[in-house]
Amino acid sequence: MMNHPHSSHKGTTNVKEEIGKLDRIRISGIGLIAYAFMAVLLIIAISTKTLPNTMIGAIFALVLMGHVFYYLGAHLPIFRSYLGGGSVFTILLTAILVATNVMPKYVVTTASGFINGMDFLGLYIVSLIASSLFKMDRKMLLKAAVRFLPVAFISMALTAVVIGIVGVIIGVGFNYAILYIAMPIMAGGVGAGIVPLSGIYAHAMGVGSAGILSKLFPTVILGNLLAIISAGLISRIFKDSKGNGHGEILRGEREEAAAAAEEIKPDYVQLGVGLIIAVMFFMIGTMLNKVFPGINAYAFIILSIVLTKAFGLLPKYYEDSVIMFGQVIVKNMTHALLAGVGLSLLDMHVLLAALSWQFVVLCLVSIVAISLISATLGKLFGLYPVEAAITAGLANNSMGGTGNVAVLAASERMNLIAFAQMGNRIGGALILVVAGILVTFMK
Repeated sequence: MMNHPHSSHKGTTNVKEEIGKLDRIRISGIGLIAYAFMAVLLIIAISTKTLPNTMIGAIFALVLMGHVFYYLGAHLPIFRSYLGGGSVFTILLTAILVATNVMPKYVVTTASGFINGMDFLGLYIVSLIASSLFKMDRKMLLKAAVRFLPVAFISMALTAVVIGIVGVIIGVGFNYAILYIAMPIMAGGVGAGIVPLSGIYAHAMGVGSAGILSKLFPTVILGNLLAIISAGLISRIFKDSKGNGHGEILRGEREEAAAAAEEIKPDYVQLGVGLIIAVMFFMIGTMLNKVFPGINAYAFIILSIVLTKAFGLLPKYYEDSVIMFGQVIVKNMTHALLAGVGLSLLDMHVLLAALSWQFVVLCLVSIVAISLISATLGKLFGLYPVEAAITAGLANNSMGGTGNVAVLAASERMNLIAFAQMGNRIGGALILVVAGILVTFMK
């Protein structure tokens, strides 16, 4: 029998077409074929313990895991609609991989070293804060900040009272509900929140801080998780509501916001300029924190950027540079950061051990109360209720910087990171001061 060259050519064409179809499926810009190759390479590197314990190894692992897990979560029906989409799925799945020992400990160490030890988290947050603030119109920024902060602080105070009252109703007591639920859930995360809070409690009670920290940590974890899920739900449920600013926080300023949000064409040199300008503001905040250690470094970072923008101290070239760099970071590294949070910060064993029904009820009450109160106050102060609920409310029930990123990623409002950080950091500092006073009467 003779071979027909046409049939052979046709078979090759079909294979190429199938490969082409697969490669048109994109996971954060990477074709499926290329992604599969890199994923196999990552699995081999992890299983043979050849993944470098360096920034390169961490980036390779976190970016690949973060992108694919986020993609899956964004397309799974239940997660996509009700559980915070890709953000929650990425955090939960990576945390489960650690809890079940599927993910080797050395990979967790590598991820944690990059996110926390090398402080990639700090670079990410300051880039995002600077980018979002410099992108805003100057007048809008000042008007929004003046209205936002009272909403955030009053919401936190009223929510604490509600938690205390519910604590009495369900039998755990007002004092316990305030000290072990309200204060830690709104203290601003771990490093700047419950760690100093545990020290304050320990000093007042005359006990070791380690035992107290173990009681506070589950509250932060569950509060953070519920805040992320709730942010995704609120943004979807009220998608077509008049109270939804679709990423704009100040009511009645849509036209100005659209003009200020004009896309800037990327420039290779300016990207590098934006990096060093963002880092400069981080250094300013860090140095001022050394002089005034009672005030969080991020509060100084936000204040210095706001003042710079308000007085027009930075030429437009440098502002555009910072905006460019911030966009590069957020578009390429957000999913990686979420994977890092799940690997290094969400301890499923600790969370599951603390899950009494009273504990869960109080954490849920905190989420519901702060969402409703901040949305209502936001409307009264001229803010969009949905944006107010997410930034002045849920962000203040999250795990500090990483929690803010996850909450805003779930609700697709990353441009509001400056407001989330403003309320979280300044509000968290106020919580520590108030807790130091209350613990002497409530211990």
